[in-house]
Amino acid sequence: MAIEGRSTESRQKRIRLGMVGGGSGAFIGAVHRIAARLDDHYELVAGALSSTPEKAQASGRELGLDPKRVYSDFKEMAIREAKLKDGIEAVAIVTPNHVHYAAAKEFLKRGIHVICDKPLTSTLADAKKLKKAADESDALFVLTHNYTGYPMVRQAREMVANGDIGAVRLVQMEYPQDWLTENIEESGQKQAAWRTDPARSGAGGSTGDIGTHAYNLGCFVSGLELEELSADLDSFVGGRQLDDNAHVMMRFKAKHGARAKGMLWCSQVAPGHENGLMVRVYGTKGGLEWTQKDPNYLWYTPFGEPKRLLTRAGAGAGPAAARVSRVPSGHPEGYLEGFANIYSEAARAIFAKRNGEKVDAAVTYPTIDDGMKGMVFVDACVQSSKRNGTWIKV
Repeated sequence: MAIEGRSTESRQKRIRLGMVGGGSGAFIGAVHRIAARLDDHYELVAGALSSTPEKAQASGRELGLDPKRVYSDFKEMAIREAKLKDGIEAVAIVTPNHVHYAAAKEFLKRGIHVICDKPLTSTLADAKKLKKAADESDALFVLTHNYTGYPMVRQAREMVANGDIGAVRLVQMEYPQDWLTENIEESGQKQAAWRTDPARSGAGGSTGDIGTHAYNLGCFVSGLELEELSADLDSFVGGRQLDDNAHVMMRFKAKHGARAKGMLWCSQVAPGHENGLMVRVYGTKGGLEWTQKDPNYLWYTPFGEPKRLLTRAGAGAGPAAARVSRVPSGHPEGYLEGFANIYSEAARAIFAKRNGEKVDAAVTYPTIDDGMKGMVFVDACVQSSKRNGTWIKV
């Protein structure tokens, strides 16, 4: 569906959105705000943008927020906003991982929908507690595994589900980067400092940061669930406390009588790679290949036939891709649009909740359960690597 102007859903009153984290200079906070604005479903009205009062207020001024609704503490924000007649309906949590559980819990228990950056938390123990809080709340919990929002990723998933490539045999996932090739965390680089710190990031380095994205994408497209894995994690940069490279072999649960295998490589020390996310799925009748560097295209190869290039909004693209496409074929959509699709899918679910309606079955977004799977994956990788690649049941 090509979107012109405001969509039908956003003609309703915009969702009042708050944000925890994402103050001045925060990359992912800005991405979330752009994603929330793109389809005009949300209005940012409040925030606990920094734990420092002065920086929180400065960030609020930059974003044009009412100073009375700029907080330096997320708990204060949750309490006060829940009491306001026009308080926030949803909150975006874009802090380092170790804050996710405590912040999300405060909003969930007050019935405020949570849109949280990944991974779910910094520890598996916190993830289990957050899962319990989300299950007990009437509010929605959305995890921003944003790559599942790309139209051609949705297309690939639809084709696998329809049996176009037969029974799945192999899933290959990659996410290489090069930005941590040197020890830049020692220079005070903000993103590197917290992402390589176990206290703030958790037990996984590259596995938690980008490995969870690749893993989630492979499972999303293939429809498979992990059964066990064997992992080899490395910290190639001297003095680094968390992994910056991982090789993972996977065995998936049997589906339709077939048992598929998988391979995942994630790295933040691979010179020449920026954000080289890729997924390949091979079945008994053919294969699919999608890469983020060309996100508007999906390669489809029926066995024994020439390779076919499917394009976003072009011939061969199905309804799953069409419903999250905004512009005609030939006009590229990318990272920000894919991210915005997660926010828009969340908005459709929030609008349905607001109106007491059933959520459309076509609405698709990552949930608390996807977050739990990611945390179990990271934990299993760390356990396996410590035991010299021993296969770990999940």
